Amino acid sequence: MSLYIASLNSGSNGNCYYVGNHQDAVLVDAGISCRETERRMKRLGLSMQKVRAIFVSHEHSDHINGITVLSKKYHLPVYITPATLQNSGLRLEHHLVASFKAYEPTTIGEIEISAFPKFHDAAHAHSFVVTYSDVTVGVFTDIGVPCNHLTDHFSKCHAAILETNYDEDMLKNGRYPFHLKRRISGGLGHLSNKQALEVFLEHRPQFMSHLLLGHLSQDNNKPELVYELFSKHANGTEIVVASRYEETAVYHITGSRVLEKMPLNAPVEKGQFQYSLF
Repeated sequence: MSLYIASLNSGSNGNCYYVGNHQDAVLVDAGISCRETERRMKRLGLSMQKVRAIFVSHEHSDHINGITVLSKKYHLPVYITPATLQNSGLRLEHHLVASFKAYEPTTIGEIEISAFPKFHDAAHAHSFVVTYSDVTVGVFTDIGVPCNHLTDHFSKCHAAILETNYDEDMLKNGRYPFHLKRRISGGLGHLSNKQALEVFLEHRPQFMSHLLLGHLSQDNNKPELVYELFSKHANGTEIVVASRYEETAVYHITGSRVLEKMPLNAPVEKGQFQYSLF
């Protein structure tokens, strides 16, 4: 029993994450265009025919821009809370709108998706964990503070996508106006490198095989900084920095500490870290 995960894009220009088994998959957010989503999945050897639903974390444009077209073209149900839908401006076909509630698992084929609330400046923001048999993957981005909900779910994950949005010194000394700096770091914005590292060091389970670090700020972070910071504490967990410009490889999460990259249908392999892409 295993899951496959990939980041199709991760950053303020668009977020989209693929999680699935051999038969069924879901997208968590779809903030890049339908066409670009298709292109990236094709390069990875992933099939849109296996995607059964889109789960929406919150209504910010970098998480929803591609949803309307994707949903209509592939007849995909969109799992979204009423408050998020109301604030999103999405115009979805009525029969393709589905709702979810925190802590109440939704079953899609043989996989199970559970949501929990998070601190973020959105109407009704949630994070997700996806489980198939005894394997669990978490998608944790756009989080103002690492609350108990986050750390509890993180501690149960065999793999996770975790936000490392900004370096505290770069944000403090950078060009952003004060009000934006306060929004980012004020408890309803994003996780810093330091906050994310604390989550990793204090709550990582021994069986976590992969950690994908995502939603890096273009102005207030550096991929090489994030990779160096986490890799020296990896202790057997494979560290991957997700790009804001292209997809990662597909990672095969088996529930063991065997580190594998086993893409479906033999997709093109990509390096886990490429400086030139950022």
